[in-house]
Amino acid sequence: MDKKKKVNTGSMPFLAHVGVLRKHLLRSLVAICAGAAFIGYKMHFVMDTIIFGPIHKDFITFRIMNAVSRFFSSRDAFVMPEQFPIQVRRIFEQLNTAFYIAMVGGFILVFPYVIYEMWKFISPGLKPNEKKNSVAFFITTYFLFILGCSFGYFLVTPLTMHFGYFFNLSDVIKVNIDLSSYISILLQTVLGMGLVFLLPIIVYVLTSIGILTPKFLKTYRRHAVVIILIIAGFITPGDIPSMLVASCPLYLLYEASILVSAIVYKRNQSDSREIIPQ
Repeated sequence: MDKKKKVNTGSMPFLAHVGVLRKHLLRSLVAICAGAAFIGYKMHFVMDTIIFGPIHKDFITFRIMNAVSRFFSSRDAFVMPEQFPIQVRRIFEQLNTAFYIAMVGGFILVFPYVIYEMWKFISPGLKPNEKKNSVAFFITTYFLFILGCSFGYFLVTPLTMHFGYFFNLSDVIKVNIDLSSYISILLQTVLGMGLVFLLPIIVYVLTSIGILTPKFLKTYRRHAVVIILIIAGFITPGDIPSMLVASCPLYLLYEASILVSAIVYKRNQSDSREIIPQ
């Protein structure tokens, strides 16, 4: 009975593949909505502890950097105000913000399941040796995503907020930051860094299917630097310090991607020689 239910997706027509993909996407969407509901249930904790964490004066990033600063100069380098001036000027701004945070937070929360659903979709078309590496692929993808989100949350966001708050054109100007502006910068930075940290995974997949080669990546390295700066400027609010902080790990990831591409390309070349009849 179970054998009759099995479907050979490798011989499916295109529309059948679309139908299968739709099911996986729908399950992923349901999981994201469930994660969003959980975030919404814990919204006060999420806002006070996580969302507003990078603007607290005792945030871990500021504590570490100030400890290093005091070691060299006996004074704090990063001093945040007692009460960061967050304001709301539109009646439904908090409601819209809550929905935005819930959906993005839900996606981050269930990201492992989303990866699992995507893997279930592509796994029938993988070779046996590629399926053996699926667990390592899954773990690496999730690790890079969380690493990118953490980098955006613990480093880029607090430095951005500190620079944005203390940059002063005139003493006449009073700093009051809109809630929507702060949330947009925070989530854009965290989620954006999480996604761009998946560059080695994307390069791995594209090299495996023959679209990318290490030679191509090396040839266009200088062009990649410009693209990295553009991406960093898009992820961050656009100020130069934040853009430079974000672009440094992106360039290192690009260099790591060249190495990944070289390994995969060499493996593909070796496999192709083995199947050539003697």
